[in-house]
Amino acid sequence: MKIAVASGKGGTGKTTIATSFVFALRSTYDVVYADLDVEEPDGHIFINPHIKKEELITTLVPRIVEEKCTYCGICQKVCAFNAIFVFKNTRKISVLDELCKGCGNCMYNCPESAIYEIPRAIGVLRYGERDDIEFYEGRLNIGEIMTTTAISYVKEKIGKHIEGDTVVVFDSPPGTSCPMVESVKDADFVILVTEPTPFGLFDLKMAHGVIKKLQKPYGIIVNKYESGFKEMEEFFDRENIPVLLKIPFERSIAEGYSRGITLSLQDNSWNEKFKELFYRIKEQIQ
Repeated sequence: MKIAVASGKGGTGKTTIATSFVFALRSTYDVVYADLDVEEPDGHIFINPHIKKEELITTLVPRIVEEKCTYCGICQKVCAFNAIFVFKNTRKISVLDELCKGCGNCMYNCPESAIYEIPRAIGVLRYGERDDIEFYEGRLNIGEIMTTTAISYVKEKIGKHIEGDTVVVFDSPPGTSCPMVESVKDADFVILVTEPTPFGLFDLKMAHGVIKKLQKPYGIIVNKYESGFKEMEEFFDRENIPVLLKIPFERSIAEGYSRGITLSLQDNSWNEKFKELFYRIKEQIQ
């Protein structure tokens, strides 16, 4: 089972929820925590895993066999990302690796078979463990833009190792753009985390629209909850949105978070609440 924890904006508490889930379920299920927020992963602060392995996340970029190249310019025409420039007058080709998305279109369309591909490192995948929790983290190199490629790479690696009743929790990147969609698109259930503020509601509406478009079963967790923000409650009622859990805005929770202690480890009552929530989600999926 794959559960994605997402949100329309950063800072709502996705990582708190995702890590609380894996700690609550570790004694009952084989659990995998996957930090897919590859531009700013921080789940390791709460999981505190023993890192066993690191490997490069790579993408393919083109290289030119200039002895075969006729400088026809077809590769430049078919490149949707402006990563190849052909200078016919001086008979030169320039490949901008940072813009290339690794689609292979130039290689497939080259009439002279003058293009081949080589791997280029864009980040690092770290694998580790803590007790009964498997830990995966994607970390994009600074300055890279291949976010969805890195996320897809991590998910592919996880897919080769999970089996049976394993529960995989995806800690998704914030927002509603391509990285978020890549993170949740093959999840069995999506948890949207929000906060009771105008900004939280605005971004939740966008995230809610994306999840509805993807036709994913979902529910809402309201973090830092305080009563009184009627607009959010009205939105839940109007759209018939299931609210799974409300986490109160309390100092003790914030203090534990600041020390890298997630909810399930702060108080056993929260541990039980996340177990109960998981069983409700499992019933809904089935």
